[in-house]
Amino acid sequence: MTTKKGLITTLILTTSSITTISFINKYIKLSAASKKMLSAGFTKEIFHWRLGDIYYTKTGTGKPLLLIHDLDAASSSYEWHKIIPSLSKDYTVYAIDLLGCGQSEKPCLTYTNYVYVQLISDFIKSEIGHRTDVIATGESSSFIIMACANNPDLFNRVILINPDSINTCSQLPGPYSKYYKRFLDFPVTGTLLYHIAVSKKSIKDFFVNTCFSDPRSIKESYIEAYYEAAHLGFSPKSVYACVRCNYTKCNIINALKKIDNSICIIGGGNKDNIKEISEEYVDFNPAVEYSIIPGTCHLPQLEKPADVLNNISTFLS
Repeated sequence: MTTKKGLITTLILTTSSITTISFINKYIKLSAASKKMLSAGFTKEIFHWRLGDIYYTKTGTGKPLLLIHDLDAASSSYEWHKIIPSLSKDYTVYAIDLLGCGQSEKPCLTYTNYVYVQLISDFIKSEIGHRTDVIATGESSSFIIMACANNPDLFNRVILINPDSINTCSQLPGPYSKYYKRFLDFPVTGTLLYHIAVSKKSIKDFFVNTCFSDPRSIKESYIEAYYEAAHLGFSPKSVYACVRCNYTKCNIINALKKIDNSICIIGGGNKDNIKEISEEYVDFNPAVEYSIIPGTCHLPQLEKPADVLNNISTFLS
């Protein structure tokens, strides 16, 4: 009898806990999107891709220029909002939210480097229709290099902002990666863990420790926009899990050696080992140029947009 009562009590407590956590998850998701930071500004268009709808903006006139944000669950095309108005004076600027990011669809699937290589190639073919210049940030640089190697006729000049090192690009999923991903896929506890990982505090710490050289450059609106991006859509935690578990990595050495396009790296002066990383790219492809912007870190386009624009103008002119 005592055992039966104990089981009933345990069941009630477990059910109550799950219900409470589910309520917390729903509240976090709804409140994160309440300010609609990503809906403001540029009008969004939709590319109906086979794995989900891709939201993007198209502004300006002139030669096409495609902007691709860093690959992170909290990233989106918002990262470019400080430089799009200036770029659109000379270019037709396309800025997309990658699958699993921003306002684009976020299906529950395993995101890989190949998925994004196909997305970018299909987007250029369908929505741009011409050979295009491309600017990409961070981890997204790897699938631009792969896409460029596979479909060189789609790409013109390429700018990489703080790309990952060759070694980082080549990392493989660890022995426990699939278990971590499965745990994150749990609808209640996995979602709660994800919400902790992309809380406002976590995003601010990420900005302070990784993205900005001067914390005074961090605006509250940046945190709000990234926080919103991390909570929109059906399964935002899916891309987070795949990035964390290295499913989106790819060895780019052969592709980097193969491509014949003009490539420029823009590095943040206070980004760890950025000069060494840039010279590593040059070693594999002597045509690669690089420029370092002092007083910036991982997101110079937000920290010192004028300096980034000067570098872009110099390379693309």
